[in-house]
Parts: sequence; structure tokens; C-alpha cells
Amino acid sequence: MTTFNDLIYASDEDLLQILHRFHGKEGSGSKDKATLIAGKLELRTAQLICSVGFNPNVRHLTEIPGILDFKNFDALAQARNEIFISDIYKKLTLDNILTIYAIIKDDTDNKQIMQYLLANRLQTIEERIEETVNSMIIEKYKEEMRAVYSDGIASIDFAEERLNKTDSGFRALINEVMIIVENKIIPAGNIFFRDTILPEEKRKLLDRGLIPKDLVETRLQDVAITDQEKRMLCDYLRMNRE
Repeated sequence: MTTFNDLIYASDEDLLQILHRFHGKEGSGSKDKATLIAGKLELRTAQLICSVGFNPNVRHLTEIPGILDFKNFDALAQARNEIFISDIYKKLTLDNILTIYAIIKDDTDNKQIMQYLLANRLQTIEERIEETVNSMIIEKYKEEMRAVYSDGIASIDFAEERLNKTDSGFRALINEVMIIVENKIIPAGNIFFRDTILPEEKRKLLDRGLIPKDLVETRLQDVAITDQEKRMLCDYLRMNRE
């Protein structure tokens, strides 16, 4: 048995050794080569394609895509990307996804591509959550998002885009503002003054002692803040009088 981690972390030599025994073999019946090989390795086809496709060494091993019946690395990468974007913890497990992030954080080429893939993947997951309100998907989504920030996959531009969304229930759902602050991507004071941040998100910053009272008072001087935020800030100051 070969695991997802065995393939994604494999060295050039190990990857060739694992897959070369399938070189020249054809698919049988309705099964293509990748599906046939995945079955032999006791993996799902999607796991095989993504573990090999996200292995940082595979782009230099020109014979590997052909073994899986892909014309070249670009074709393998396209299949890998489509699976990553569209799958919601079925063909790829949460652990598989977290492993992909763990290896990509040190892979400059794939990390750059991941910025595009990640935005599309999260859109797919969030649309599914809106449709089904599936608690298992929500918990896995939360854990995945924590890894996105803690592993350094999320760029400042990614975080900015997430923070600039108005009325973001998903951002509040996973406590994303605190995750961004804890991972030192954007300072708490910067986030606090944004109109796009919900009052309940700002309250969490306040309750963690991340915003000085003088900044709260400065924010209250802004006549454009919502009544809901104003009530929250006044309530906070009232409860924290010296």
C-alpha cells in the first residue's frame, strides 16, 4: 500500500521507483491508466493525481505524467487543479488538503499558483455550505482556513480581499479576523477601523485586549459608523471603565 503522503513527499528517485513499475501498462475496460494505478496503490484516482501533481519534484520528471496517461506536466497540473478546486472533502480528505498546504508553503512555484486555486476552492466550499448548512463541511472548512493562514499560504492580498467583503458571514463563522491577526498578516488596529468588519468581529478584538481604549474613542467620533457598531463600542467602554 502506498499512501498519499508517500507520493507527495517522495524524492525524485522514490517517485520514479513507485510509479515506474506501471510504465507501459494500459488501462483495462472503462478504467484509464490513472484509475488503474490508483487501484493498485489503494488510492482514489483524485488522490493519485493530486499527490503526484503537487509533489515539487514532478515538474522535472518528464516521464511521470506519461505513466499516468497525461501528455505532459501541464496536462497533469490542469487535472490536479480541477480536482483541488471542485472537490469538497470527498475524493480528497481533509488530511490530504492539509498535507498539500504543508508542502506548498516551501514550494515557490506551486505557492504562487495556489493563490488562484485557493480563491476558487473556497468559493466552491462556501457555496455548498450556503446550500446545505452541513455541519461536517463547516468544521472541515474552519480547520482548512486555519491552515491556510498558519502555513503561510494566504498572501496579504488574499487577506485584504477577505476583509474587504461586506457582511461576510463566512469570515465571522471561522473567526477569520482573529486568525489573520494571530498570524501577523494585518495588524488589529488596521482592521478595527474598517467599515467592512462586523461589530461582533471587532468585539472579539476588543475582548482580547488588542485595541487600546483611545482607539475605541477615536472610532466613536466617526459619524459614519453604524448604530450597531456604536452601541457595541459604547457598551464595551461602559463595561471597562477604570
